[in-house]
Amino acid sequence: MLSHTNILNNGSFIAHRMGLDPSDLIVCPPPLFHCFGSVLGYMATATTGAALLFPSPAFDPLATLKMAAEHRATGLYGVATMFTAMLELLRPHILAEEHIQALPTHLRKGICAGSSVPESLMRKLYDALGLRDLVICYGMTETSPVSCMTAPSDPFVKRTASVGRAMPHTKVKVVDPADRSRVLPIGERGELAAAGYLVMKGYWGDEERTEEVRTVEVDEEGREVVWMYSGDEASMDEQGYVEITGRIKDLIIRGGENIHPLEIENCLFQHPLVAEASVVGVPDERYGESVGAFVIVRDGVEVEGGKVLTREMVREWVRTHLSSHLVPKHVWFVREYPKTASGKIQKFKLRDMAKELLAAGR
Repeated sequence: MLSHTNILNNGSFIAHRMGLDPSDLIVCPPPLFHCFGSVLGYMATATTGAALLFPSPAFDPLATLKMAAEHRATGLYGVATMFTAMLELLRPHILAEEHIQALPTHLRKGICAGSSVPESLMRKLYDALGLRDLVICYGMTETSPVSCMTAPSDPFVKRTASVGRAMPHTKVKVVDPADRSRVLPIGERGELAAAGYLVMKGYWGDEERTEEVRTVEVDEEGREVVWMYSGDEASMDEQGYVEITGRIKDLIIRGGENIHPLEIENCLFQHPLVAEASVVGVPDERYGESVGAFVIVRDGVEVEGGKVLTREMVREWVRTHLSSHLVPKHVWFVREYPKTASGKIQKFKLRDMAKELLAAGR
């Protein structure tokens, strides 16, 4: 349950940090029924007088690019998978050459939500689409939704390696997941929590679930503070920049060693033949879990033949750029991922797919 105070203020703070103004025209592929479209989109533009344009009933990368070009939009929203799909279409035989040339001349602002953006993808968005003021928003519906965000003025490395700093009137902390009363030192990984006006009232009709993640605690000055625990693993540096390293429940524990899927995904994303990659834990008799990678190749690339990307090439790439214990034991090439309406990959479905593929001997 979110209040008007929650979402209206969150939208206003987002708009202020990204620098929206009444002259902006923002193309927003995420739907209005999702907090991305409704708060980052509608509330942020409504509080500043900017225009909000919806390109299609469901995400359509070509319709999105055409609308941005035809209306000379100044901003573009999406999650990483949406932006990747758009970049794949920047070719003369798909999108008019004049649109391809014009987009970087008027696009400058934007939001990529959900997680940090790999450096290689950020540079492509800068060069191909002109999104030099692109910001990263992090949060969850339960925090209205944005608790951390980068700013256009942040150093480039902070805009790719982190999700920025806490929003106005918001506190964040990193705690030991096994003992939430213990706040961890700077740089140490733990569970991220947020407090402030933005915390939800609770889950409708589910007090037990609410109490698991939303707690009232007393601070050092004796005041009651409501904290929302995210379930995300994160660390914070001396300047307050937060780095998300993955979902705690998505952590792969291989032979007692913690493996962070995001680290492997970012590595695979650097491969010139890979369009997208998603990594999950796969049941393993010897180690408990092993690394499984679902890979989508770029257009024109074949697997195991032609312009080749093989499973062993995927493994060798990780072995060369990271280390041997992070190499995927299983690699599956797929055409698409199961996703939510807002474009986020549903990893629990990928884990189910992995079990089915293993059972089938693939």
